[in-house]
Amino acid sequence: MSSRIAAENFSPARDTFPIFSSQMELSDSSIANTSASPTLAHFLKQVGDVRKEATGDGNETPVHQVLDLSDTSIESRPLPFVLSFSNLTYSVKVRRKMSLPSLISGRRMSEPEVGDGFFSSTKTLLNDISGEARDGEILAVLGASGSGKSTLIDALANRIAKGSLKGTLTLNGETLESRLLKVISAYVMQDDLLFPMLTVEETLLFAAEFRLPRTLSKSKKKLRVQALIDQLGLRNTAKTIIGDEGHRGVSGGERRRVSIGIDIIHDPILLFLDEPTSGLDSTSAYMVVKVLQRIAQSGSIVIMSVHQPSYRILGLLDRLLFLSRGQTVYSGSPMNLPQYFSDFGHPIPDTENRTEFALDLIRELEGSPGGTKSLVEFNKSWQNMKKHNVASNSEASDRHGLSMKEAISASISRGKLVSGATNNGTSPSSMVPRFANSLWIEMVVLAKRSMMNSRRMPELFGIRLGAVMVTGFILATMFWQLDESPKGVQERLGFFAFAMSTTYYTCADALPVFLQERYIFMRETAYNAYRRSSYVLSHSFVSIPSLIFLALAFSATTFWAVGLDGGLSGFLFYFLIIFASFWAGNSFVTFLSGIVPHVMLGYTIVVAILAYFLLFSGFFINRDRIPSYWIWFHYISLVKYPYEGVLQNEFSNPTKCFVKGVQIFDNTPLGSVPNAMKLKLLSSMSNTLGVELTSSTCLTTGADILQQQGVTDLSKWNCLWVTVAWGFLFRILFYFALLLGSKNKRR
Repeated sequence: MSSRIAAENFSPARDTFPIFSSQMELSDSSIANTSASPTLAHFLKQVGDVRKEATGDGNETPVHQVLDLSDTSIESRPLPFVLSFSNLTYSVKVRRKMSLPSLISGRRMSEPEVGDGFFSSTKTLLNDISGEARDGEILAVLGASGSGKSTLIDALANRIAKGSLKGTLTLNGETLESRLLKVISAYVMQDDLLFPMLTVEETLLFAAEFRLPRTLSKSKKKLRVQALIDQLGLRNTAKTIIGDEGHRGVSGGERRRVSIGIDIIHDPILLFLDEPTSGLDSTSAYMVVKVLQRIAQSGSIVIMSVHQPSYRILGLLDRLLFLSRGQTVYSGSPMNLPQYFSDFGHPIPDTENRTEFALDLIRELEGSPGGTKSLVEFNKSWQNMKKHNVASNSEASDRHGLSMKEAISASISRGKLVSGATNNGTSPSSMVPRFANSLWIEMVVLAKRSMMNSRRMPELFGIRLGAVMVTGFILATMFWQLDESPKGVQERLGFFAFAMSTTYYTCADALPVFLQERYIFMRETAYNAYRRSSYVLSHSFVSIPSLIFLALAFSATTFWAVGLDGGLSGFLFYFLIIFASFWAGNSFVTFLSGIVPHVMLGYTIVVAILAYFLLFSGFFINRDRIPSYWIWFHYISLVKYPYEGVLQNEFSNPTKCFVKGVQIFDNTPLGSVPNAMKLKLLSSMSNTLGVELTSSTCLTTGADILQQQGVTDLSKWNCLWVTVAWGFLFRILFYFALLLGSKNKRR
């Protein structure tokens, strides 16, 4: 009898799993006519039938075409999908720890391996791992911490870079391409990466919008989400927010099931999970694995790592793969564990949990001088004996009756892979699209999700608006109604420099926005939920309304209070240049968030670079006085262009005079002498120069001030366009940072 049949006999709950709610139960006749376990397609069909009976809507058709599994032509091929992996080996370079005596003597701490260097050594995380997983079953990878469980899951899920992993991975005997694997599989990380302010239902609805094709109507997408909520056992918490440390939400087990639901919304063929029961109590862990059993029985291959399953969870598992320091020490059915360890000379007592005994024995062997070498060798001989028995069994012949293309086609017919998959195509890769939706639909859905999440945390925007308003109020009252004297000119220059730099500093709050979403983004894009370009574009569009509001608030607070020139047209340009500064600053900080992994490090870099931008803007030292070896920094300073733009907006009026007659002596030691003496000095200068100088003679205009400040390169409108262009440039750089820095693969 095969191990699969033995595993089924070991799990009596398999025949009575509660996949449907009490409101939507499968009829006895449908179960009787179905030789295999019901699929999600059957479930959705029942949901559609119930809905039609309740609403009388005869036009509501089922989402999927249901395959008649009682067809003998299908039953003759018992294993539609078999994922096989053989000789998987993965090694990494680690820094060698050296002690001072060994450095002095020139001796190494340990014997070198092939490929070792003096300061580095090679550590093998996976060593010749082989096995297989079948649809309808759960393969559980077990082992102590550091045994290689997560590494093996990553290897099977194509999360290790090409060239680093050795060995073969096939589906139904055919090599599994990376592009195809992304589309037909899903990966659930160990950490629950979810938006805290979205409800369970909204989270799954957005996942449906991303993963289900646009050809599927909105009502059918909602129907699928409702079916999935019932399958995951989340009906009572569907309207509850996910929550975080500051907001009470769903429990840990429910959060884990939501994480699973996000990745199975499109009904993938392969499902990988990294310790889905970690951190959960025994009841929650059992419910999670029970959900995984239902998913497997719907026609999926489920592969997960688990640290130490309970007795009840063990009854749900079909295949076990024990690892010890990257090597296989057991591979087979849970039913064969007692016989295996009995033959090894360590029988399992009847009163003990089989997996706990096995893990304890493995830890004990790892601490012994010989390690687990004896158990590894025994496992190889055990596997060879099993292969010999299987080869002699005529019933085991022709297990791979379906090619990969035929198997995928059959799964699509049964309702799996609903992300736009079709039965048309010359190759398996051509049967499933890379992305379920177009770029524009992805942008709309991403923008909608971002705005909904932000709207439920208004305090974040409120704090930012408050900071801008307080800064504007302080500047307005500090530089209240500046006059047109030489001192007024200096005060205007100081106001403009501080105001322009402030707009950039207030953009630093954009830094944690992406850093908080980074791993959600990496999880969603790793398996083609949406394009990176869609995320960058939607992120840009969503930020614009808040930037416009902040720019308008700051401009209205300071323009008339300070007494700036230009009237309504001057205010309009002032508002535009402030908005452009916010846009460029926000884009710059967003780009940094794409390359800096930590918030505090990011803040340090942002503050330092913005200080350099202000230093080289031309306020502290004119352009013609900057050393030639630093002049390049002047032209890449983000503060330079808005600063020069507002200067030209303020001092471009030819009728304005800023130094008249005796005001020429202001800001000099002669500024304190009596006014009568200043008039005599002015008359003496007039006679000497041969030019009539009176107390009303204009000596310095706005053009003179611009000349003195070195603002002669660009017009004010060109300064505006350059500032806007900087924003677009940093958005493009942000895209490339995501493209190159979010591969989410081990090297």
